[in-house]
Amino acid sequence: MTQQTNSVPKRRFKEFQNTQAWEQRKLGEVAEKVSVGIATSSSEHFTDRNKGVPFIKNQNIKQNRIDDSELEFISKDFDQANSTKRVKTGDVLTVRTGYPGLSAVVPMHLNCAQTFTTLITRLKKNKALPEFVSIFINSDVGMKQITGMEAGGAQKNVNAGTLRNLTISIPTLDEQKVISKFVSQFDKLITLHQRKLEKTKALKSAYLSEMFPTEGEREPKRRFAGFTQAWEQRKVGELADIVRGASPRPIQDPKWFDDESDIGWLRIADVTEQGGRIHYLEQRISKAGQEKTRVLTEPHLLLSIAATVGKPVVNYVKTGVHDGFLIFQNPKFDREFMFQWLEMFRPKWQKYGQPGSQVNLNSDLVKNQEIMLPSEEEQKKIGDFFAQLDHLITFHQRKLEKLQNIKKAYLNEMFV
Repeated sequence: MTQQTNSVPKRRFKEFQNTQAWEQRKLGEVAEKVSVGIATSSSEHFTDRNKGVPFIKNQNIKQNRIDDSELEFISKDFDQANSTKRVKTGDVLTVRTGYPGLSAVVPMHLNCAQTFTTLITRLKKNKALPEFVSIFINSDVGMKQITGMEAGGAQKNVNAGTLRNLTISIPTLDEQKVISKFVSQFDKLITLHQRKLEKTKALKSAYLSEMFPTEGEREPKRRFAGFTQAWEQRKVGELADIVRGASPRPIQDPKWFDDESDIGWLRIADVTEQGGRIHYLEQRISKAGQEKTRVLTEPHLLLSIAATVGKPVVNYVKTGVHDGFLIFQNPKFDREFMFQWLEMFRPKWQKYGQPGSQVNLNSDLVKNQEIMLPSEEEQKKIGDFFAQLDHLITFHQRKLEKLQNIKKAYLNEMFV
């Protein structure tokens, strides 16, 4: 038996502020058992949904929930042969590899399902609530412990012994219930915005495939009312002066940068972090650096040709442009329309790369790429439509991030 120590979190609900301190215990002390699910990769053990038993894999386990939208199913014979491995409602499942430590509670409708190599914690009655334990493990407090206890090797993993030795601070069952309900409400709100984000992204993807002509077609499947004029085939190079950015060398030399400069420095890393619309640049380029690059003082359409190959970009701030980008100067197109066309076309740049290797994109390839172009009025209509969708995607993304950050801040103060 581990020596018990008492502790109090920074933040408690009002009704528990003057109650007893939390007890620190090893998870193995409040668990009936910690075991491992079955392991199988043989296709003969899998079957159709209506013939088999749900099989929960690591990728189905999200933070405090199990995503059952893409469950696989194993045969009833294989399930019967492993009947002692079945999970029960209220068991806490913990990912062993991939995202080690990620945990969720088995819901009622997955009672008697099987799970793939996942750790299964069955708690003793009246010792700890499964929802509370899952929330604790997923919190920074729990995950930091797990990270420090992970087994080494090529792939980090968590084993049953690790989980049994996890130190968890436990309040009364009543306080556990209140905390679990609070976090559950947060999780439902986060899931709601996550689904809205995914739905909006899927909607945009569907519209992109229908509002631009497919290869070999001269008009799209879907058009706005009132537009009947045929689209015209052009080469991208006919629609703008396409030049490459430039980078001072050696790029690491501090003389090229100045925190007081009003000219930013656009790097591939900024695209990775912000996506295609650049509203802020952390790094600033000096006057000496500006002489070694191309400086844009107005928004331009750019195309990434390194790392995030084929990603369209618009700078909404003054910036010098890294040589990993092409710049579309003096455009004869609606910028938003072309931005969205490049977004739609992005996967097709892969034809310029060898299987398993990075695409080698350059200005000549981009200039010679053919495009079907509608009238300026229709371009603007299409561009504005997709810009509104992007605005909605950004709104849901920011709302989601805000909720996740608020939840994280609360959990950091609600657990010891």
